[in-house]
Amino acid sequence: MDRRPILTIDRVQKNFGGLVVLDGVSFEAFSDETLCLIGPNGAGKTTLFNIIAGALPPSAGRIRLDGRDITRFKPHVRCRMGIARTFQIPQPFATLSVLENVEVALEFGRREGRGGDPVHVRSWLERAGLVQWMHVPAAELPLGARKKLELVRALATEPRVILLDEVMGGLSPEEVGEVAAIVHGLKAENIAVIFVEHVLRAVMSIADRIIVLHGGRLIADDAPAEVSRDPAVIEAYLGGALDAAAQP
Repeated sequence: MDRRPILTIDRVQKNFGGLVVLDGVSFEAFSDETLCLIGPNGAGKTTLFNIIAGALPPSAGRIRLDGRDITRFKPHVRCRMGIARTFQIPQPFATLSVLENVEVALEFGRREGRGGDPVHVRSWLERAGLVQWMHVPAAELPLGARKKLELVRALATEPRVILLDEVMGGLSPEEVGEVAAIVHGLKAENIAVIFVEHVLRAVMSIADRIIVLHGGRLIADDAPAEVSRDPAVIEAYLGGALDAAAQP
């Protein structure tokens, strides 16, 4: 069977004045895998997410979804085409309830006009354990519930590609396990997952592939076990951290 990528990042470059933040980054993402993007602070991870989502234009290179060039498409157009993202710091509509936040996401996702579908809305809230919070304003949620809401809002747009920016950061071990289980299950729904995460044990347990950025360049793209032993990765920033996380 011909295995075709759903998302293609082709020689993407981003300059801010004379500063090169991304330098010719290329890789492909498939709907049957979970891909983790790691690298030290300043490696270009968030900039790459912003370019994929449409919040920033690349200085050079192309972004393709199912072979279609979407490099100049606006974020809302990409969302309707199936690209969703979360933010490291959750950004819900603070005065709206959890339920209303998910309804907005449904309304502006791939299937417009589904914001009023109570069964569909409740299914997402149940999946993330948010039913008890459904009528609570988002501003009043504890961190764990806000992170879950951020994830559910992105998933409610019915994405084909989802970009998760440290969705487990700051959570308790129990909450990390809950969110990891949701993320791990997305592959079965043919959603390509690209996530940035510093919770290394979660990375090793979820990721099918790990891409490592350093200084704006891609220095590794392989299975977790291989990346954990890659001398270039270890030298760049990891020390023994990833290798230790890979141990049972």
